[in-house]
Amino acid sequence: MATLDPGDEVLIAAPSWVAYADITHFAEGVPVWVPTRPEDGFKLRPEELERAITPRTKWVMLNSPSNPTGAVYAADELRALAAVLERHPSVFIISDDMYEHVLFDGRPFATLAAVAPQLAARTLTVNGVSKTFAMTGWRLGYACGPVELIRAMARMQGQSSLNPSSVTQAAAVAALNGPMEIVRSRCAEFQARRDFIVPRLAALPGLACAAPHGAFYVYVSCAGWIGKRTPQGAVIEKDADVTAHLLEQGVAVPNGAGYGLSPYFRV
Repeated sequence: MATLDPGDEVLIAAPSWVAYADITHFAEGVPVWVPTRPEDGFKLRPEELERAITPRTKWVMLNSPSNPTGAVYAADELRALAAVLERHPSVFIISDDMYEHVLFDGRPFATLAAVAPQLAARTLTVNGVSKTFAMTGWRLGYACGPVELIRAMARMQGQSSLNPSSVTQAAAVAALNGPMEIVRSRCAEFQARRDFIVPRLAALPGLACAAPHGAFYVYVSCAGWIGKRTPQGAVIEKDADVTAHLLEQGVAVPNGAGYGLSPYFRV
């Protein structure tokens, strides 16, 4: 079964959205960060996934396009990960597709349940209207997966939090079934912003970043600033010191430690 027992492990590619680890802790599981590399586009490689799986592994978290890096998995890359997961039939997968429509440079979207249907019985696909349709305040998400898992989620949701209002559901249906021109125009604007900010950040001494392929974030390495001093004389020892200094200058960005990979910050 897909239920998470105390002590079960959830593999999370680092960096990833900060809530994944918190949710795992809440369910009495153990989050296990699996570091990725910028030269791999911050994407989990099959051999890294294989090494990380243990007898305690119950779930693997995948997020594409990614928060905070903008990494986007191609269909072939997902199939390579699926080949690993086929060898571990007790491991379930959560595919977070929240940024499904926020893609750049004409990249196609791929999701695990579609490219690896043999894993559909243990794949939970989650999505929502917050990002694509700028409906963050409506707080509506949805999931698709094995019937028994969805039923268990519904039982828990019904007893732990309020259900979505009828107005929220009607708005989401209108968004999902409506014209996508505004989504495409917003993606073009996000891509223009990416093309504006990435070369300017990369040109700053001590900083480095690659152009994201989706979502609307840039994950910036500040390794070149570690060990330096601020104009006030404080030593920069970690990325939290970088973001604290930037905040003093009126620039608010989260540090990379919360996403599981330092020294970085997210724009």
